[in-house]
Amino acid sequence: MRILIANDDGVNAPGIAALYDALSEHAECVVVAPEQDRSGASSSLTLDRPLHAQRLSNGFIGIDGTPTDCVHLGLNGLLETLPDMVVSGINLGANLGDDVLYSGTVAAAIEGRFLSRPAFAFSLLSRQPDNLYSAMHYARLLVQNHEQLDLPPRSVLNVNVPNLPLERIRGVRLTRLGHRKRAAAPVKVVNPRGKEGYWIAAAGDVEDGGEGTDFHAVMQGYVSVTPLQLDRTFHEAFNGLQDWIGGLEHGR
Repeated sequence: MRILIANDDGVNAPGIAALYDALSEHAECVVVAPEQDRSGASSSLTLDRPLHAQRLSNGFIGIDGTPTDCVHLGLNGLLETLPDMVVSGINLGANLGDDVLYSGTVAAAIEGRFLSRPAFAFSLLSRQPDNLYSAMHYARLLVQNHEQLDLPPRSVLNVNVPNLPLERIRGVRLTRLGHRKRAAAPVKVVNPRGKEGYWIAAAGDVEDGGEGTDFHAVMQGYVSVTPLQLDRTFHEAFNGLQDWIGGLEHGR
């Protein structure tokens, strides 16, 4: 099996090297990742300039673009052989609840939706790499056993690993996305020349983190596995909207 590995922390981040080490004994792996940290880039594509690829001394490929750019190029001509699967990470920092809307880590996995196998996004709940081995272990375990999955095409599994030594992790839980409160207001700053700017503030605190959510699982010491679907159609709203649209048509 051939795996395309990407991330949003950048091609030189410790997490992507750890993910490569974890999976390269199981599959042929190729790394295509942003040259710089592109956290929060979500599913953005670079459309206003050409993208450039640079092969590093370790064989990894750096792209001067977003995580989605990297996977998009990897699936559409950059690589000589089309990969079978996309695996993203290991992100240093959580991607829980509403984080998935902004996460470049999750977006890179989503861009693998055109392949027949499910994609994975792996995150460690720490900005430090001290417990990367725990995330490596579960990345290897889940990817090696992916053929036993019964998932439709275009599926993504969002995996968050507690910041704990491997022996202290209690197991794996299937979870739904929790939700955060609204983020704090942006922080206003002024540069030495008097120009005003704003720093986006940290994500909001947990609002929906009860049992069954990804927040609850990781806080209890479990690896959280959340299946994500790419069809954003709000199917349950069809009945009410059909009556509303029918009323508009009769009123014209």
